[in-house]
Amino acid sequence: MNLAIDIGNTTIKAGKFQGARLVKQLICKPDDFNKLNMLTDKKSAGNGYAIVSAVRDYPAGLIAWLKKRYKLVFLKGGTPLPFKSEYKTPQTLGPDRIAGIAAAHHLYAGKNSLVINAGTCITIDFISGKGVYKGGSISPGVEMRFKALHTFTARLPLITPDKTFGDLKGKTTRESILSGVQRGVIEELNGIVEAYSARYKEMQVIVTGGWHEWLKKQMRRKIISEPFLTLQGLNVILTFCLSQEK
Repeated sequence: MNLAIDIGNTTIKAGKFQGARLVKQLICKPDDFNKLNMLTDKKSAGNGYAIVSAVRDYPAGLIAWLKKRYKLVFLKGGTPLPFKSEYKTPQTLGPDRIAGIAAAHHLYAGKNSLVINAGTCITIDFISGKGVYKGGSISPGVEMRFKALHTFTARLPLITPDKTFGDLKGKTTRESILSGVQRGVIEELNGIVEAYSARYKEMQVIVTGGWHEWLKKQMRRKIISEPFLTLQGLNVILTFCLSQEK
């Protein structure tokens, strides 16, 4: 049994894997990492491996807690990866993006793949069917866009996202912000997917992140929703790293 841990901006996502199969997962706040006990196999404590990915500082005490239970692999610059990359600054490439790319390459081997991760930020990454990562983009996530409108204006209120709202025209300030932000995200992503599709005729689109279900319903092109794509990618990278040690 191996453990994959994704430390995001607001939550920790973790999954227990038996080979390539995700058998159990959980989401917790960074300060509640003791809940990872729910994924720990006490009988094999110290014999399994855990891979850790973080886009922020490690929560205090987490690494020491893990070292008592697992042999650790950290996803960072220099970690062996199961794909080639044309990224010019690999040391700045986010580990969550790396994991998503690895998962897409593994799950859809031989296919051009576009990975959309809609979380705190919206990242889009493309890997060719030949296993070469070509690059991608980063833009503000949905909640970040609502907060920006409120923070950088004098009177616009902070609006709570409403996934049921889909009107083109808002008839109140609240509705106008919902239309501008949510429909803006939809049109932005549909436009980007269409641009990639025009360049790469055979392409699989995968969406993950907290907004994956909502986005899947809004996209004009058929896409695949993979809610645990990052965890799957971390396990792929861990398996690859262990194979390189043999």
